Amino acid sequence: MPFFYYDSYYLVLVVPALLLALYAQFKVKSTFNKYASVHGRRGQTAAQVTRQILDSNNLTGVKIERVSGHLTDHYDPRAQVIRLSDSVYDSTSVASIGVAAHEAGHAVQHSVGYLPIKLRNAVLPVANIGSTLAVPLVILGLVMSFEPLVSAGIILFSALVLFQVVTLPVEFNASRRALNTLGDALVLEGEELKGAKRVLSAAAMTYVASTLVSVMQLLRLVLLSNRRRD
Repeated sequence: MPFFYYDSYYLVLVVPALLLALYAQFKVKSTFNKYASVHGRRGQTAAQVTRQILDSNNLTGVKIERVSGHLTDHYDPRAQVIRLSDSVYDSTSVASIGVAAHEAGHAVQHSVGYLPIKLRNAVLPVANIGSTLAVPLVILGLVMSFEPLVSAGIILFSALVLFQVVTLPVEFNASRRALNTLGDALVLEGEELKGAKRVLSAAAMTYVASTLVSVMQLLRLVLLSNRRRD
């Protein structure tokens, strides 16, 4: 199966996208680290700001918990919990406040029934299957010259790509909600707000790069399938 992993399609399509994804990861870490040393004038911690945003949106039932790790922050809609990482929870930096407000934005999205969230949840079960089975099915189908397996793998991988594409507006909207709330409530002002925006913009690029990798991988699978037919 070496032809599958080292074919020209992989080098031309996937490798450049992977390099962009690596750069995006570097950029978000470096941007976060830069603004982790810039602290908000009001002295509020990320956890306090998160609580303020939730309460102002009548989400008093959503809890805030600390979770281990660095930038492992996330919102768990099933448990209705925002988990803030050790590097964010007690920090008063504009980077941490921006990240925490972004997660609060996700909680607000769920509460108002934001449509892209519903679409993402609808695709999620198939996307989970696609993330584990799609490529093995395509490989097996190509090796066995069994077209139905290849087609099934491509369809499952397409569901994964669709999930990632739908995730983009979800993430962009959460960041926009976060920045608007921080500005309107005067939690951050001027250069502080610009710093938070740069952090969230860098984080958004990781989602864009990850989606691009998957799109290029899907295109590669389709081209490989077509090549085997010729």
